[in-house]
Amino acid sequence: MSNPIKIIECPRDAMQGIREFIPTEKKVQYIQSLLRVGFDTIDFGSFVSPKAIPQMVDTAEVLSRLDLSTTTSKLLAIIANTRGAEEASKHSAIDYLGYPFSISENFQMRNTHKTIAQSIVTLQEILNIADRVNKEVVVYISMGFGNPYGDPWNVEIVADWTERLSQMGVRILSLSDTVGSSNSETIDYLFSNLIPKYKYIEFGAHLHTTPDSWFEKVDAAFMAGCTRFDGAIQGFGGCPMAKNELTGNMPTEKLLSYFTSKKCNNLNALSFESAHNEASKIFKFYH
Repeated sequence: MSNPIKIIECPRDAMQGIREFIPTEKKVQYIQSLLRVGFDTIDFGSFVSPKAIPQMVDTAEVLSRLDLSTTTSKLLAIIANTRGAEEASKHSAIDYLGYPFSISENFQMRNTHKTIAQSIVTLQEILNIADRVNKEVVVYISMGFGNPYGDPWNVEIVADWTERLSQMGVRILSLSDTVGSSNSETIDYLFSNLIPKYKYIEFGAHLHTTPDSWFEKVDAAFMAGCTRFDGAIQGFGGCPMAKNELTGNMPTEKLLSYFTSKKCNNLNALSFESAHNEASKIFKFYH
């Protein structure tokens, strides 16, 4: 495969659903350990309403305390509206603005209190803001592999939205398995059809999984041409708006195991082990 594998570590996704506030210094220490591993990108925080995600209220302070002088990793912050985009854009260290866009009307309302139609308007405003400050927008198609809320879902709907987002200028599109509903057939079908058609879009896989289904999901995405994968160490977290005790984030160690077998894991093993230990300290104390 010609394109290098990009692994995006998502401590923000792991931490955001924890009710007890994780002290800022603990977050800084953990993210600092991740910055030494060599991940392509760290999804480190979010600029969203503190009422919605109180755990991330200190994102700006966390960022101000990070030592970025020795890392090659880029930083991504999640935003849900133009106010968040403006706030995140003030920070030169942030490379990517991540915007969750659901093709499920129900979930979009749960997640951002907006309809899909309103969300498209917001996304266009965010794209304009990002263009002005030279940042890139990563759009997550939430419910990209299925929908438990009864809204219409099929692969054609995903394809139609990909086309529309492409026309808006989106260049990084991550299909999100928000509730772990994907299977290898759907993953293979979507990536196999979308990646060749949109050569200028970087497609990613943000997969949630149960412990026994991670391999088939990663393998299907990789074999279909996906080179961008989101994970969270030990599989901590998952979407707090779509809680399922059995379904967590894709464990990063499983991604590394898989890509080591494919001889395309370029991360620092010792630094990863250290970060893995830091994760245990945080997530076994705060959960």
